[in-house]
Amino acid sequence: MKNALVIVVLIAIAALPGCRRAGDQPAAPPVVAPPMATQEKVHALEQKAVAGNVAPSDAEIIKRPEAQEVDPTGADPMDNGLTCLARTIYWEARSESPASMESVASVVMNRLGHEGFPNTVCEVVKQGHEQGSCQFSWWCDGRSDHAREDESYAIAKEIALRALNLQLPDRTNGALYFHKRGGAPSWAAKYVKTAEIESFAFYKPGPG
Repeated sequence: MKNALVIVVLIAIAALPGCRRAGDQPAAPPVVAPPMATQEKVHALEQKAVAGNVAPSDAEIIKRPEAQEVDPTGADPMDNGLTCLARTIYWEARSESPASMESVASVVMNRLGHEGFPNTVCEVVKQGHEQGSCQFSWWCDGRSDHAREDESYAIAKEIALRALNLQLPDRTNGALYFHKRGGAPSWAAKYVKTAEIESFAFYKPGPG
């Protein structure tokens, strides 16, 4: 009777969670892919835009905490697509509404992979600097490129995040160029106006 009781107790203990018999192998932990670094995500998202705004996977989308770690004070080197886009939005439209800031972001994203434009955000933003005639004048004006207004730059970074994640509606209808309304740059006559959004007018090449 005593021996039978011992056997029953041993069986009960072996059945408890976490208990295993001698010789049993522990279950292998699930294989989890390492998280993508933010810079890798930026590159992957740029390529999605180049390929025609191919929807990114959840693993490729930049999360807000990741974006907050990039260029937190607006003074980092301009070598990251998120930084380049946020700084462009800031300097071109920091005094404008979020709708105008989003439209500037759309122009940069529309240029990715388009004929005549580079395939990364930073190259798009810096295009023409070798000749001293930049596509985005703030990059060639000889002044400091550091963001100075924390609130405006925070908004610019949030818009840049959504633009890179391909989560931003294109209010410009595919525009590749823009200027402040009230001006009349000579190049505007060669293109088709696609939208007027507050202080800005937007354009793209016409058919043919």
